[in-house]
Amino acid sequence: MIGIIVQENEPIDRALKRFKKKYERSRVLKEYKKRSFFVKPSVKKRLKRAKAIRAQQKMAQDKI
Repeated sequence: MIGIIVQENEPIDRALKRFKKKYERSRVLKEYKKRSFFVKPSVKKRLKRAKAIRAQQKMAQDKI
């Protein structure tokens, strides 16, 4: 459960901004999207392979 403590005399906008940041960092939305539909194992493997290739290319680009 994600929550924040609103300080005394703190604007609601600032508290909402802190909550949104905490929400994004906790990756709740990403996990929800991941679980909301079934992905075939073959597709999962293909996506994992593509992600690894992108990471390799990024590392190679950073070394140059």
